[in-house]
Amino acid sequence: MNVLKIEIPGDVQAQQRPRVTRNGTFDPKESKDYKSFVRLVASQVAPDTLITEEIRLSIDVYRKMPKAISNSKKKHQQAVDGVLRPTTKPDIDNLAKGIKDGLSKVIWHDDSQVTELVARKWYSDNPRAEVTIEWVEK
Repeated sequence: MNVLKIEIPGDVQAQQRPRVTRNGTFDPKESKDYKSFVRLVASQVAPDTLITEEIRLSIDVYRKMPKAISNSKKKHQQAVDGVLRPTTKPDIDNLAKGIKDGLSKVIWHDDSQVTELVARKWYSDNPRAEVTIEWVEK
């Protein structure tokens, strides 16, 4: 089993709905910029050739702690320990979508190769995404 780990620093940008205009459909600027950032980070650790096999993907998103949590020692410790988890927007699937789109054509050919996906939200003083990609070469 091959394993590739990628840490994407900073706040994870959720994939926003595409904007439809007379001139076509467009990815919102924030989503487009975030996917470009993910591509840049991933390109630094990308394999020599794109993965063509099926992929098991794990994404742990570490969200910045709200003031209500960071100002309370008890809640802060619960968040650090993983007992207190983010249940607010954005939805985890929208956070994962932006990362998956950014990794496509850099790490693998297409999102359809992802046959297993685990995505989780956590709180942290260090916002980031930790991505683990596993595949078996045939």
